[in-house]
Order: sequence, then structure tokens, then C-alpha cells
Amino acid sequence: MLMFDSMRVLYEDNHLIAVLKYAGEIVQGDKTGDQPLSAYVAEFLKAKYEKPGDAFIGVIHRIDRPVSGLVLLAKTSKGLSRMNELFRDKKVQKTYWALVEGAPQFQEGKIEGYLFKNEKLNKSFFSETPRVNALSSSLSYKLIRKFDRYSLLEIDPLTGRHHQIRVMLSNMGNPIKGDVKYGARRANSDQSICLHARALVFTHPIKQEAIRIEAPLPETKAWDFVLAK
Repeated sequence: MLMFDSMRVLYEDNHLIAVLKYAGEIVQGDKTGDQPLSAYVAEFLKAKYEKPGDAFIGVIHRIDRPVSGLVLLAKTSKGLSRMNELFRDKKVQKTYWALVEGAPQFQEGKIEGYLFKNEKLNKSFFSETPRVNALSSSLSYKLIRKFDRYSLLEIDPLTGRHHQIRVMLSNMGNPIKGDVKYGARRANSDQSICLHARALVFTHPIKQEAIRIEAPLPETKAWDFVLAK
């Protein structure tokens, strides 16, 4: 696990800090006991501002462990509560990039259906029709670029369900590169999947300014031929 440094800070003000998450990191502590990204950021802020006590860090949202990209954290309780409200009210536009196997039938489209989670498998399943314990789910996508065996898609999740992008793209016939849990042919050597939290757009809840934050693609072997184009 790589330590945190200032090069991973994508945005910072008095209330919020946006950072680049590497695939393999967890955002918040879990049963693995691994040090989470939020703790690394708290240590970074404590050192940067020479705080005598612990720095406050609030987790606003999370992305899956094998996913890379943008994570927004709160530096104050006010920032945390107000950003939580924006996310809850769907006033934050989230954009992901996904490198998928094959190519979608259409250059852009919308996927709608129902997802139900199997807790024991930590896996979600897609249904075209309503069923018990399934939640309505939707996302839109557009093709950015085609390669020989893969396609780069831009994804706008319209709901926020467990493993939503992963299972819905797989059901479309285009599993995410490296995501063997959802049908990819083979794993990436670093155990990542090629899903990247690319951008967040929102109105700052305290300053009332339009904010857009973007995360660069990982400079890893799994993404190298995309970066080379």
C-alpha cells in the first residue's frame, strides 16, 4: 500500500478535500483491519497544518476497493453534513470511466433494471423486472474510444446501488477489464478493475460556487494502452 502525499490532493478548501484513491485501497475502515485512505488523509492534514490533536476527516462517499479515482472527504462536520445532504438529494453529478471487454451495441444509451444483493457472496445480480428485495437502478453511458479488444466508456450512474456499474455493464455483455467477479476473462495483474471515478460536479454547499473536480487515469499496466493513445 502506498502512503499518502500532496501529489494525490485534487482539490482542497476549508471544508473539503478531494483525493486520488489508488486501486486496492479502502476508503473507510472495514473488517480487514487495513489502514483506510481516510486515516492517511487525516495524518497528512495533521502534519501539514501542525495540528496538536487529530485532524477531522469525514467520509462522504466510498468507491469499491479495486476501483481507482476521485474520493471527496470532509474536513469539518459542517462540510460533512452539507455534502451528505447533496449526495442524498442527488445534487452531485458523478462520472466514471470504464474500460470494458468488447464494444457496446450502441454508442450511447441508458441501462435500467433492478439489482438485488447476495450478502454472502458480496455480489449483486440484475433483473429486468421487479422482484423481492431488488432496487430500481439506472445509468447512462457513452462510448469514448474503441480499441482492438476493449472500449472506453463514460458512465453517469443515475442511482447508487451496490456494484451497480460493474453488474449492469456485465449484463450488457461488456464486463469491466479485470473484473472476474462479473465475467471478465482474466484478472488484472495488480488485482484492480478498470473502473475509475473520473469526476464530481456540484455546487459547494458553503461557498455556493460551481465545483468540478477531475481525477487522472492511473498510470498502471492495466490502463497503459489507453494512456498511450
